[in-house]
Amino acid sequence: MLAIFNKEINAFFSSLIGYIVIGIFLVLMGLVMWVFPDYSVLDGNYASMDTLFSMAPLVFLFLIPAVTMRTFAEETQAGTIELLVTRPVSDWQIVGGKFLACLALVVFALLPTVLYYITVYQLGATPGNLDSGGILGSYIGLVFLAAAFVSIGIFASSLTNNQIVAFLLAAFLCFFIFMAFDYLSRLPIFFGKTDDLVQAFGIQYHYNSMSRGVLDTRDLVYFLSLSAVFLAATVLSLGRRRW
Repeated sequence: MLAIFNKEINAFFSSLIGYIVIGIFLVLMGLVMWVFPDYSVLDGNYASMDTLFSMAPLVFLFLIPAVTMRTFAEETQAGTIELLVTRPVSDWQIVGGKFLACLALVVFALLPTVLYYITVYQLGATPGNLDSGGILGSYIGLVFLAAAFVSIGIFASSLTNNQIVAFLLAAFLCFFIFMAFDYLSRLPIFFGKTDDLVQAFGIQYHYNSMSRGVLDTRDLVYFLSLSAVFLAATVLSLGRRRW
């Protein structure tokens, strides 16, 4: 798995892919946090990191599929997938290595946003008047969210040899699982506690809970289970080449 991980990381940073992904994310988050008047911290009445944690998932909906679309689609298109699966590594190790490499790239993109925290920390009328524990919990929520999106993106990439199709399929699946259940729960056919049950199937419900800085075991289990399901589906998708 470590060899696959190193191979993917080197592929990201030996080309422009890794730098472009990190650059686009930081530029978009910088504009939202400090420039756009409707969201800018500078125009708000209090110093807060809420803008970052509310807008980052929307950026991830498109950015992470762009990162994962090449993982298997490119290998299949180039004909190197056969060489990869015949090496002395299991399908789980191949999928796990690619998953961890894509997730590491997203984490690398998040790391510079710590500067936003330092800046907001100093901007308050009373410097340091921030809920640092809640912000740490929100960062952990973002990492779990990114892990779920990466697993979905890798699965979509394993289904096709076309990177554009992989991107569109991953973006649709991420959007659907993130937001669709929230809208479905508002339909009149769901009432009482059933609407909460429908909401609980969606990523947004659990991410909103974690973004408040509350690390509930149910939310952690949800994200781990969702990631595991799509990684297992990816392994099955790889295995179909041997059927």
